[in-house]
Amino acid sequence: MIRKLLFCLLSFLLVSCSTSDRQEAHPEVPRGYYSQLEFVHNGQQLGFGPFVGYYFKPVIFDDMERLHFICYNERQFYSDEIPANERLFEGEAVMTTLSDNTPMPDAQQRINPVFLKQTPAGWLETRPEPKEKFVHFHSAYNQSGAVYTGYWLQHSATQEFTYNMGGRVDKSSPLYHQAKPGEESNFPGIVEFDYGPDYQ
Repeated sequence: MIRKLLFCLLSFLLVSCSTSDRQEAHPEVPRGYYSQLEFVHNGQQLGFGPFVGYYFKPVIFDDMERLHFICYNERQFYSDEIPANERLFEGEAVMTTLSDNTPMPDAQQRINPVFLKQTPAGWLETRPEPKEKFVHFHSAYNQSGAVYTGYWLQHSATQEFTYNMGGRVDKSSPLYHQAKPGEESNFPGIVEFDYGPDYQ
């Protein structure tokens, strides 16, 4: 009887631990995708990423001009409606260098946003075709911080869900939206300048 009780207790602990591990574990990312990229562009060493849940892969090996990306709901960071680590978006990222005629926003934190309504027309003109689907720019960075080179990203939702930053924002936020497959232009329009993961 005691042996049977011990076996049941051990089975319960193993199931509980494995369930907890699955909740904390990272998603199963396909081979060849990376959370952080380092590359040389116009003689300058640049970095891109990491961002929660995002993984990137060059469309053509060793050519950083175009990337495929996958975005997962790691730690339910993007939506509290979808289980942790489920795939939320797939998409394409196209390298672009914005005009440096307009200054970047002051570095208040690692990533500093400019929403599309405040974005200079010259920056918007750099979007690849179809422009209406590329509404999110994220900069690369060097040792000194953010640079004007980065990627315009096209987000294609893999399922329907509320993008509410894990419940941290509501309908009053420009980030809040209903993500739906086939509605790439619905993603929040934003230009982000990234000072890199070592930003203090």
